[in-house]
Amino acid sequence: SAPVAADAPSAAAVTKLSHSDAANRLRGAGISWTSSGGCSDRNNPTCTSFEQINLTTVQGASTLKGATGCALTITGGTETGHASGTYSHWNGYKLDFSPTSCLSNYITGTFTNIGPRPGDGAQQYKSGSGNVYARESNHWDVTYYNCGGC
Repeated sequence: SAPVAADAPSAAAVTKLSHSDAANRLRGAGISWTSSGGCSDRNNPTCTSFEQINLTTVQGASTLKGATGCALTITGGTETGHASGTYSHWNGYKLDFSPTSCLSNYITGTFTNIGPRPGDGAQQYKSGSGNVYARESNHWDVTYYNCGGC
């Protein structure tokens, strides 16, 4: 393998998955997803795509599924149309989940409320592993910095 530059950021060590690989892993974990456009094209904002998602994000969703025992439905992945930034949907760090009462009660009852998110005021909850769950108007926006203790 090629040598890594001494000054290379550790964040570069993320493993990216194809849509089909990620979809198979999520399906295997019992996690479903929906797309308002009924598609998976990463460049169409009405689709739900997992193309170029981080392996740790998929593992984090699987960890969440196991911990909550809730039915989980992803409503947003790596498709265009979300906010930009390093730890963004496009860069593979985020998933959106339907806010079922099962999931919402688990997040708000288990994780630490760290206050409103600057910019939109979404209430944020931080898991023990450091992942952040923000309650947006019609979904939970989850930032996976790691696999959630997988």
